[in-house]
Amino acid sequence: MTSATTSVAAVLSALSGKDFLSSADTTAEQTAALLELASQLKSGDRRIDLGNRVLGLIFTKASTRTRVSFQVAMARLGGQTVDLNPQFTQLGRGEPLEDTARVLSRFCDVLAVRTFAQQELADYAYWASIPVINALTDLEHPCQALADFLTMQEAFGELQGQTLTYVGDGNNVAHSLMLCGALLGVNVRIACPDGFEPLPGVLDQARSLAIGGAEISVTSDPSVAVAGAQALYTDVWASMGQEQEQLEREKAFQGFCVNEELLAKADARAIVLHCLPAHRGEEISAGVMEGSASRIFDQAENRLHAQQALLAALLGGL
Repeated sequence: MTSATTSVAAVLSALSGKDFLSSADTTAEQTAALLELASQLKSGDRRIDLGNRVLGLIFTKASTRTRVSFQVAMARLGGQTVDLNPQFTQLGRGEPLEDTARVLSRFCDVLAVRTFAQQELADYAYWASIPVINALTDLEHPCQALADFLTMQEAFGELQGQTLTYVGDGNNVAHSLMLCGALLGVNVRIACPDGFEPLPGVLDQARSLAIGGAEISVTSDPSVAVAGAQALYTDVWASMGQEQEQLEREKAFQGFCVNEELLAKADARAIVLHCLPAHRGEEISAGVMEGSASRIFDQAENRLHAQQALLAALLGGL
């Protein structure tokens, strides 16, 4: 192994057997090392074989990118994936979570859980004797944030001191961007309408984690937030479970569309990100989504590489 490979492995060795429930569950050094390992795996400079380990997926919420990227990541690591859809398992018939978590720990080597409540995820982690990964909850989406900053790193190299502006609802994606960005020394600006701000506790936590003088800020003015930013990021205005609020949210978010006018106020080399699925003409214009600044589909691909690095670290395959 090269010295760079050895260094990354040494930093990430402490994650072996651990849970990944939040972007704040890794240190600044570990977060940077995960991005470096993901980059090595993507380029083919590093290959890892986990020796037929098994990943269990427990997805209460619908998924395309998270489900497929985890399955492909595990396959590329020489492992297998078991889909434990609650609709087709005893979970859907009321089997206690604590029983399910302990049984699955005898069959699988790692679990990825995608659900609504963060507490449910925490309960899986408490009862399971294997690593548990947050594949999305209403509070956070930490795997997405790893892919996001990997994409930004590919575009600009050094992340510390760069600025990412998120325009939209202060939701789970915004929370993980603030936490992960803080650990990487990235200035993260959240632009959202009044009443749709990120949770104050998460904002305080991100500010306490920030390295390199990174600033984590919230504003209701998108124009101020995007000024000079290197990355513009948006997400749907109504997340899963909020569909009944769609019309109300469309009114509240008027002026928060990432369009050509808003993009023009950012850095001249700025890239555009979106975690998908996207509603063209609502949170992002079709022109910006398909334009030269868009890195949205590179970002989607990077879910695979970031999660491959995360699985290798948690399963001690370095």
